[in-house]
Amino acid sequence: LTAMGEPSMDPTISAPDSTAQQDSFFSMMDVFLISLITGLFTYWFFFRKKKEEVPDLPKMQSVAAPVRDSSFIEKMKKTGRNIVVFYGSQTGTAEEFANRLSKDAHRYGLRGMAADPEEYDLSDLSRLSEIDKSLAVFCMATYGEGDPTDNAQDFYDWLQEADADLSGLRFAVFGLGNKTYEHFNAMGKYVDKRLEELGAQRIFELGLGDDDGNLEEDFITWREQFWPAVCEHFGVEATGEESSIRQYELVVHTDVNMNKVYTGEMGRLKSYENQKPPFDAKNPFLAQVTENRKLNEGGERHLMHLELDISNSKIRYESGDHVAVYPANDSSLVNQIGEILGTDLDTVMSLNNLDEESNKKHPFPCPTSYRTALTYYLDITNPPRTNVLYELAQYATDAGEQERLRKMASSAAEGKALYLSWVVEARRNILAILQDMPSLRPPIDHLCELLPRLQARYYSIASSSKVHPNSIHICAVTVEYETKTGRLNKGVATNWLKNKVPEQNGSSSLVPMYVRKSQFRLPFKPSTPVIMIGPGTGIAPFIGFIQERAWLKQQGKEVGETVLYYGCRREHEDYLYREELARFQKEGVLTQLNVAFSRDQAEKVYVQHLLKKNKENVWKLIDEGMAHIYVCGDARNMARDVQNTFYEIVSEFGNMSQPQAVDYVKKLMTKGRYSLDVWS
Repeated sequence: LTAMGEPSMDPTISAPDSTAQQDSFFSMMDVFLISLITGLFTYWFFFRKKKEEVPDLPKMQSVAAPVRDSSFIEKMKKTGRNIVVFYGSQTGTAEEFANRLSKDAHRYGLRGMAADPEEYDLSDLSRLSEIDKSLAVFCMATYGEGDPTDNAQDFYDWLQEADADLSGLRFAVFGLGNKTYEHFNAMGKYVDKRLEELGAQRIFELGLGDDDGNLEEDFITWREQFWPAVCEHFGVEATGEESSIRQYELVVHTDVNMNKVYTGEMGRLKSYENQKPPFDAKNPFLAQVTENRKLNEGGERHLMHLELDISNSKIRYESGDHVAVYPANDSSLVNQIGEILGTDLDTVMSLNNLDEESNKKHPFPCPTSYRTALTYYLDITNPPRTNVLYELAQYATDAGEQERLRKMASSAAEGKALYLSWVVEARRNILAILQDMPSLRPPIDHLCELLPRLQARYYSIASSSKVHPNSIHICAVTVEYETKTGRLNKGVATNWLKNKVPEQNGSSSLVPMYVRKSQFRLPFKPSTPVIMIGPGTGIAPFIGFIQERAWLKQQGKEVGETVLYYGCRREHEDYLYREELARFQKEGVLTQLNVAFSRDQAEKVYVQHLLKKNKENVWKLIDEGMAHIYVCGDARNMARDVQNTFYEIVSEFGNMSQPQAVDYVKKLMTKGRYSLDVWS
């Protein structure tokens, strides 16, 4: 532009020049300007094209991070393994079972490895026959309403779409489920059926573990029959007694930079000091507690409402989602374990995997202190599983105690019964076992290796992001009970949350959390009626739903009937969110509020009784209004009773037989018109 303007300012051109000279000058200028513009445009065009073509591929390749080898076949060949145990795990139990099975293999002259399906290309299953005496085992948990666990989602998707020939594959499946749920062990059943459809050979029957019963016993019973079937198939024999094999070696750090030591972080070191989105299970957000109030007016229990500040986290949530919270163990329990084992809990150490090829280098983030491990990383409050007792038995110096531990870890009927009564039903955690067996004093590092990971706790979010975009609300009841041994056991997360008070004296209460998406969603059309059934803390997601319907109404949207069936013990004791619900009803958002007080009269009244009482209206909303039904709370009794009540209502008013009514309700579920958010 400067060049184009320069000639008109040339001082050698005088004003009185003749017209001819001017014509000549301008015609020359025209040519010059057009040439200049054309040249600049051409130069710019080609220069721009060049810019777009950069960077070239060779440069990209030279600086790109190496892609991790996702072939489990190559890894098995390289490390001499012939059994791979894949796990679909949400809470760590399926992973624990997979590790136990892979360790078992050495007893039969075989070598196993546990594997996370998320880390490998499962289409390689068709190549497993390249390895002699090869076998794939699948420990698959079912999550939610028949869903795969997060880490098995890709595997599930692949199975659905796969057209692979798995005729050379030998497999076995153990499923982990809970009979109180509608879709009991759906994932285990699907994997077992689908692998057979793709031509794979089942070498042992599908195992179905029930967490509502005794999952550990189900697993042991299946396992003790599984290995003889493997031996028979491959023509191998057990090499001897089950032996204790350490998976990790202890390294004590005497001179370590404390900036390199984990203090409770789930993934990245110092991630709690330097928070970076996105936030998830391996990178939780530290949310500040801005409110923590008691909801109930009386009674022995403590029901609470907490609000977590998620400002500046970029966390997004929808009504019906779950918030996952990472709790910490009670410091008094941690200290008692340290005292009993005579350990300096502030010793900084690492547990390093002896298998250098393993993707899992440590059982929990290392280096760290024993105190941190027992506080943030390890489950010290649940009754330990039989494999832990077996491994610990060697450290009992009293012969009677050692025999008792080995018996409880055995597959004998007497041993199973003893484990059930002395550990499971008595709710003995590791501290109680150490207290009740004075000669049992294992090295703390081996104990830390054996204990399972402390898991995140999930809560249904009790708020709407339309109304509270920077805040997530939790409704919970503290768990506290006396065991058969007279000990007072406390729920880890709820008691930890109970003590999280909003900012005091400049110090804030922080909660590591992330959001897990769910399928528990309001209808797409606000005009669709909703029937919500949620006694106790099951009301949580419905507070969010009602908030959202109120917001939609304020936006001028047509909002359909919003019906709530809520239940509690006594009206003047534990009627949660009483004022909020009354306000919503007064504003006309909550069109029906039906509350069952189970203990305010001689005969107990529950939500299903109120549904029966209003059965005609309920049927009209379902049949004519195309209402969506939502059930939240206890899976074992309430959800089942409510579902049976819907069968009765549908049968009576829809003129259907019982099987037809059941089919009708199942179809509502398939269409997303009957949703469950339940726990046992």
